[in-house]
Amino acid sequence: MAAEFLKTHGIDLQDEMSTVQFLATSTSKPTSDIPADDQRISRKRIHEIVNVRLPFRDPERTWNISLHDDRIHSIDPHDPQVQHTTGALQIWYGNGAFLLPSLCHPHVHLDKCFLLSDPKYSDLSIRKGDFAEALALTSKAKARFTPEDLLRRGRWLIEESIAASVTCMRAFVEVDATDPIFSAEGAGKNRDLMKQAVQREGVDVVGSTPYVEADETNMKENIDWAIDTAIQYGKHLDFHLDYHLDESKNPMVYHVIDALKQREWINRAGDKKIMLGHCSRLTLFSSDEWYDLQRQIQDVPISFVGLPTSDLFMMGRPSDPKEGSSRVRGTLQIPQMIEQYQFQGTFGINNVGNAFTPQGNCDPLRLASMCVGVYQTGTKGDAELLFQCISTSAKAAIGCGNLKAPKLEEGDEADFVIFNTNASNGRRPKGSLAELIYDPPEERTTLHRGHVVQLP
Repeated sequence: MAAEFLKTHGIDLQDEMSTVQFLATSTSKPTSDIPADDQRISRKRIHEIVNVRLPFRDPERTWNISLHDDRIHSIDPHDPQVQHTTGALQIWYGNGAFLLPSLCHPHVHLDKCFLLSDPKYSDLSIRKGDFAEALALTSKAKARFTPEDLLRRGRWLIEESIAASVTCMRAFVEVDATDPIFSAEGAGKNRDLMKQAVQREGVDVVGSTPYVEADETNMKENIDWAIDTAIQYGKHLDFHLDYHLDESKNPMVYHVIDALKQREWINRAGDKKIMLGHCSRLTLFSSDEWYDLQRQIQDVPISFVGLPTSDLFMMGRPSDPKEGSSRVRGTLQIPQMIEQYQFQGTFGINNVGNAFTPQGNCDPLRLASMCVGVYQTGTKGDAELLFQCISTSAKAAIGCGNLKAPKLEEGDEADFVIFNTNASNGRRPKGSLAELIYDPPEERTTLHRGHVVQLP
């Protein structure tokens, strides 16, 4: 939706940011190569990567990777005695650097990023910090949006994400997600606008926020309509769901599952997937309730996305701010959901620099590092799972790849992040994936479809 909205105002976001796959509310199709006259981002094709370390392979060895048609053609042990002559080929010399699959934003809001750092919105600063204020401030900001403004802030987010080695994302643009589509005056118009947007080229996902509706009946209507629309137009489905910690309210996740089954999603929607975001109410579940939820989901292709930077800022506040030293975290315990209850799960940054999430940046690896503490997951195995959640699992959840471990194999897409983690110039070496999670390096090189991507 981001690209199409801006195109209607004469701005071609594909040409502006062609190194990223957009999902907007998402598109899973790779964008074209960057235009030759765009000097902001340079791309250099690489045919072979020499002398790099790889995850889940012998840590005492380094490896050579040959690329063909934007994919891995072969992976072979590196022999330091063999001289590599370039000829017409471009070779990247890793010198023992650590190479991993590139990173992914499974859930990020493109249109309302960096509102707190943009002078245009300086009067809309946080005073209370609660959810109601965040909705109000964002609604006021959106009334001032212009194409130039959206492009400027969207460029910030995309370029910072590329620098962090993000090569695909599900980017949301609201039409309008903070307004009800059933329980408000003029709600029918909102549904009409949504249907118009869904039919635009490049839009691959129907997204909705049932919790903005006035009551449970309207929430269910919202869910049913979104599912029907996704099936009708052949789209993925994405819900912001159960974003509260009120035990007296029924979790809407059960209605989502029932409605998907009643509509035979698996048979009628093909390979399209469902993502459920936030779901803070589920953090109050007992172990029995989690197992029951898994049994109800069965083979329905549902993934959960935790959004810890937003959830921790918004959820678990005491009714009296002067009281309450005990605060519920209110963010999904994604590693436990994956390992103990066998759910599909990932986590993402959600918002950056606005009233919903003033803190954080565009680097999923830094988010994963924070999550070591949030999830209390500090083993090497935990680190591998956390990395998978910001890379291969995240891509699979939004339809940008198959669910797999971060072990690279022949035939995989040539989308990589390379960390120069050797002990050089007196720097402390980082010799494992766990160390990259514990203390993410700033310096990294991004490869997208076999090209080194460099920002100004």
